[in-house]
Amino acid sequence: MFRNLFFAALIAALCAGLATSIIQQFRLIPLIIAAESYEGEAPHDHGEEVIEPHSHDEDEWMPADGFERAAFTVAANLLMAAGFAFVITAASLIFNLPIAPQTGLAWGIGGFIVFSLAPALGLPPGLPGMPIAETGARQLWWVFAATSTALGLLAIAKWRTYWAGAVAVVLIVLPHLVGAPQPPLEQTGVPAGLAASFASAVLANGLVFWVVLGVSYGFFNSRFKGRVA
Repeated sequence: MFRNLFFAALIAALCAGLATSIIQQFRLIPLIIAAESYEGEAPHDHGEEVIEPHSHDEDEWMPADGFERAAFTVAANLLMAAGFAFVITAASLIFNLPIAPQTGLAWGIGGFIVFSLAPALGLPPGLPGMPIAETGARQLWWVFAATSTALGLLAIAKWRTYWAGAVAVVLIVLPHLVGAPQPPLEQTGVPAGLAASFASAVLANGLVFWVVLGVSYGFFNSRFKGRVA
């Protein structure tokens, strides 16, 4: 059983990692490049715009644009997908909730809600040049929101009772009642329309990633079980 789950998780991670890499290449990266042209720009009091010099550390390594950057992006996405696949594998075993073809879509949608939608409600995806809150506070709230939402959804999936639904609502809403750390009130040169397009594209990408991960995981897990039987 563990071997089946392991290989199913790896293949599902490969499918989801490649799918999200394609979307990033053709949808997200062009938006990021467009935003970088506004980085360092801020509206002046008199309606003018001033471009501040932007420098990088000469010792800082970055992948070159083109094939090298795309290859590192794909590798990072595959590792991320494998990590998330093993997370839902652990949840499936601990709470005895199988990942099968009939439940793969539900696992995918649940993963999207936990790791993409719920954190984005408090911390919308941002482009380069946009003000952000302190990194440590943002990371702490992200973990809080994802964990609380995951526990709420697991309560519904495991027990399916009225009290479990009530506990789930409290857990899902709690991080947003506490509130995410807010960025400083700074003006940015990034157009609002570009920022909105990026946020929606990130969420759409997250939905595709998680649906592919959940459905392919359920499919291959079932196939491996069938071969063993």
